[in-house]
Amino acid sequence: MENQSDINYLMLVVVQSQDVESAQNALSELNITAERLPSTGGFLGRRNATLLIGIPRQREQAALQALNESCRQRIEYIAVPLESAPLPLPTPTPITIGGAAIFGLEIDHFEEI
Repeated sequence: MENQSDINYLMLVVVQSQDVESAQNALSELNITAERLPSTGGFLGRRNATLLIGIPRQREQAALQALNESCRQRIEYIAVPLESAPLPLPTPTPITIGGAAIFGLEIDHFEEI
């Protein structure tokens, strides 16, 4: 666990539900704590989780490495109607899902009351 006075960087990480446990375990191995918030996102309405990670700025690369190794992208198929067909026949279309969307924010002030 980080000393709270050292926390000056916040990572908001949106992770697909299949990868959230492995992401938290990988961060935990580095003694990085992540608060987990359930969320739903994207046009597919997939379940995912948003991790809030407060760390010292110099630990950012280690956290990114752990997330990169534990969150993977996948190919899934969705049914998209064929526009030129006389009947709306769905055709399977591959899309890439998963991985992690990571937002980094500098923290000017942190206080726990």
